[in-house]
Amino acid sequence: MRTRWAVVAGIAAAAVLLAGCQSDSGDDPDQIGLAHVHGLGVDPADGTLFAASHHGLFEVTGQGDPKQVAGRTQDFMGFTVVGPNHFLGSGHPGLGDDEQPPHLGLIESTDAGNTWEPLSLTGEADFHSMEAKHDQVYGFDSQTGRIMVTDDTKTWDDRAALPLADFAVSPDDADEILATTEQGVQRSTDGAKNFSPVEGSPTLFFIDWASTDRLVGVAPDGVVHVSDDGGESWSEAGSVSGEPQAILAYGDADVYVATDQAIHRSTDGGATFSVFQEL
Repeated sequence: MRTRWAVVAGIAAAAVLLAGCQSDSGDDPDQIGLAHVHGLGVDPADGTLFAASHHGLFEVTGQGDPKQVAGRTQDFMGFTVVGPNHFLGSGHPGLGDDEQPPHLGLIESTDAGNTWEPLSLTGEADFHSMEAKHDQVYGFDSQTGRIMVTDDTKTWDDRAALPLADFAVSPDDADEILATTEQGVQRSTDGAKNFSPVEGSPTLFFIDWASTDRLVGVAPDGVVHVSDDGGESWSEAGSVSGEPQAILAYGDADVYVATDQAIHRSTDGGATFSVFQEL
């Protein structure tokens, strides 16, 4: 199974992930479809679900094929929604794009993904997990294995080096962060400078912090776990088929989980799931 932990830990599976997330020489521009989902987000401007992937950014409605935004085939490794029509991303240029460096750093769109502009770390950083909260941007850079934080999108502060797959920032506290690792969930209360294990936590792959106490996470086997006490304790909820690739909690009860087979949706907080979009 492909894991993000392997990229940082340096175990043999790292080569599998890196190979799967670079631009494929065999990609046919006339047959580009949604695959290798790296991030999910809902645009509050109109409630549209966006999936950031190896083949570009896609609008996903659950009706018909996903629509590639602006016809741009670009490898979005990191993606987060900041506000209405306002997105941040990271990753690699598309096949045949020789004008951009292999690592895009932090990029920004203010027109719902139709156009993108570089903000910082061009040619340096490749963020595989990103969040924008508390007027700050948090990113896990696959090149250094560190969480990095900026309050102006230009200058960055290096924080902890941690072999993580994903992280989530508390909606109430800019310094409280949970990270998923092979040893279970770990918590920071000092803005990702230091982490300590959450005793008894499950081994999760992807995680999202929905509200003050509510978190959702998905394990490598597709089982979804929920916490109603800020990540102190967890319980199993529903499950999805396929290899998990991203998770998103939105609103009071919606949870989306992308796998290599489909984007699955729950409308009851993760208790049950149905296929929202086949891939």
